[in-house]
Amino acid sequence: MIEQVMTKKGVSLKQVLCIVAGAMVLTALLTVFAIKTWLFPSPFTPVELSQQEEQQLEQKLSQFDGVAGSAPSHDRNGAGPANTRSPQSRARSYTPQPDDYDEQGALKPEAYSEEGANREITFTERELNGLLANNTDLAEKMAVDLATDLVSLRLLIPVDPDFPIMGGKTLRVRAGAELAYRDNKPVVVLKGVSVMGVPIPNAWLGGLKNIDLMQEFGGEPGFWQSLGEGVESIQVRDGELYVRLRE
Repeated sequence: MIEQVMTKKGVSLKQVLCIVAGAMVLTALLTVFAIKTWLFPSPFTPVELSQQEEQQLEQKLSQFDGVAGSAPSHDRNGAGPANTRSPQSRARSYTPQPDDYDEQGALKPEAYSEEGANREITFTERELNGLLANNTDLAEKMAVDLATDLVSLRLLIPVDPDFPIMGGKTLRVRAGAELAYRDNKPVVVLKGVSVMGVPIPNAWLGGLKNIDLMQEFGGEPGFWQSLGEGVESIQVRDGELYVRLRE
């Protein structure tokens, strides 16, 4: 009887069953995809800098004193430094030049001077993510985005398997902060943090959301005060971070 009625309306029972079955299969596939994306997100693809980009980044990092950390080791003949570091290590440290050493292979002494020192440095978004790529684990779990006056982070945080809630799963965390320079001082304002797409309430963030952290904590001795006193200008542009240090 039902089949006869549906046939009169132009839709057979067989067609209805096919539509229902197709909808169930589609729903199941979408559910599996949503669970995989939500609970098991794929790692980020690390940014791989070209050789030219690595050289440019190395030159920028060499502007800051103490980047090398320690004197490089020499080869067995004492002719100069042994080049035993990986490309990732070289990209984040100073590469000694031939004129850094005398004829005996010893590092040349040099009088300290700040005359003509460049206190400005600009990092691109690719360079910052390329620095993260030096640590493969971190590069797959964190990514930086630069927009006008805004620094955004995407993080994938694995949860310990023994943790009672979401044990063995991966949390997707996003955070954003305004970063600018106004009234002769840096401005750092936390815009928010979200976990699995759900914004964290301001109360859970200690009431720090939309508050200038430099103004809040910059008057007390410590990190924020040192940061404010050491930076003459800072700007975040689309895909670029510019910093000028004080003398």
